[in-house]
Amino acid sequence: MKHRQLGSSGPSVSALGLGCLSFGGLFGTTTTDESLACLDAAWDHGITFLDVANGYGNGTSESVIGQWLASRRHRPVIATKAGIVQGAQRGVNNTAAHLRAELEGSLRRLGTDHVALFYLHRHDPQTPVEEVATLMADLIREGKIGGYGLSEIAPYTLRRAHAVHPVTAVQNEYSLWTRQPELGLLQTCAALGVAFIPFSPLARGAFGSPMLDPDRQDIGPFRSQIPRFTPEHWPHNKPRLLAFQRLAADMGHSPPALALAWCLHQGDHLIPIPGTRSAAHLADWAQAPDIRLTPDELQAIEATLPVGWASGDRYNDAMAASVERYS
Repeated sequence: MKHRQLGSSGPSVSALGLGCLSFGGLFGTTTTDESLACLDAAWDHGITFLDVANGYGNGTSESVIGQWLASRRHRPVIATKAGIVQGAQRGVNNTAAHLRAELEGSLRRLGTDHVALFYLHRHDPQTPVEEVATLMADLIREGKIGGYGLSEIAPYTLRRAHAVHPVTAVQNEYSLWTRQPELGLLQTCAALGVAFIPFSPLARGAFGSPMLDPDRQDIGPFRSQIPRFTPEHWPHNKPRLLAFQRLAADMGHSPPALALAWCLHQGDHLIPIPGTRSAAHLADWAQAPDIRLTPDELQAIEATLPVGWASGDRYNDAMAASVERYS
């Protein structure tokens, strides 16, 4: 597995990380044994960067990782997040007291006293991001975190936070079907020496192998609310995705491996974090960093899935309520 730098002053990590959201059951029932097997497979493939959050299964995903760490000698680079309030009154809380308390809970579940990266999961406009950056600097000095990040934010928020204390990483959705970060965020990260961490680089399973297809399977309550998977938009998206599958086959790659290879080619500061709870699915794309795409191949991908091809938004209005807009 090739490695990349996690920000200008962060550690070296595998070029692909592992998103651990599904360990908490959001995308279907799972077992601890299945999640542990997936973590073992990730490590065997050279993946050293794990991404999790306090809210993934109300702490379940962090607890699984904590169990894995306690029973193995592996020492991955771990990123976790806080700032989203779970439950019926779901919202955003960026106060210092809340973030400190949530970080302590995460450390306890992970079985450690330190994480390499701590993200603000969503930015609350009622709390100036400068206050968040000041808190993060305090946590770094206290030795609880190695660096801090921001998730689902706009370039202007990154610049404001970075002016107070350097940001290590920004995590926003980015893939061949969600390309908004190209409108300034990728460039701002590169200019500031900030790592960009694309989440959902496999389009919530649309680039999976086999492709997640609401025409043929129950895609679950979360993904069924995403407009791109609804009956209004899916009939327009499916033919494009099938064309991409054919292109991947012609190039000799699985669709998820090709989608990740394209993502990695967008800049050396990008470290995608595809998510899965399946060791078999992970094996289908783990070699993506070894794929070298020619200019002609990149052009063929763009011709098949040009900017703006996806029909429907990536979130519904409720999901997007705490996401910063900048275009």
